[in-house]
Amino acid sequence: MAVEHADDDRTSGTTGPDPNRRTGDAAAAGATGADGNSPESAPAPTSGAGPQEGDAKIAAAVAAAEAAGPKTGETVRLDSWIWAVRLVKTRSMGATACRGGHVRVNGERVKPAYSVRVGDEVRLRGEGRERIIVVKRLIRRRVGALVAAQCYVDNSPPPPPREAIAPAGIRDRGAGRPTKRDRRELERLRGLLGGDHPEDR
Repeated sequence: MAVEHADDDRTSGTTGPDPNRRTGDAAAAGATGADGNSPESAPAPTSGAGPQEGDAKIAAAVAAAEAAGPKTGETVRLDSWIWAVRLVKTRSMGATACRGGHVRVNGERVKPAYSVRVGDEVRLRGEGRERIIVVKRLIRRRVGALVAAQCYVDNSPPPPPREAIAPAGIRDRGAGRPTKRDRRELERLRGLLGGDHPEDR
């Protein structure tokens, strides 16, 4: 009889470990997860970084601005700085604006070679508005808009609506040269649009 029971055990497959059955440790690990929490209580993965992603972008912009800064002991020209922070499209345009009196630093007209310092207030007139900028970082190379925004504090008033800006100096074809009255009207329009002021000449 004992032999028959042994044969029954071998044929039924109950004497050896079941290869499809999980061991106690593996089953416990699967039920609780690697961190000891059950699958239901495990935190769901987040789809995006949210505020941390924005902080990382700002941190990268600050690092890029620091890398674009001058070496120890070097100065930065005004025309170079306003070009680097994207206030003007080209450096030559920045120099022309300084020579024309459209750029003031701390209320004073300065030359393009003026050495900018942290804390200076730069006022730039052009394109129908006045920009009021406080220097926060000195840089020598032109950078992207996000990096440039980390180099100054913008205290500018909001730009006027587009419909409030009237085109100045447009005359009908064949109207001839402007009269004195026309020139006075043009000067008034230029003053409204931040152009040349007669007292700055």
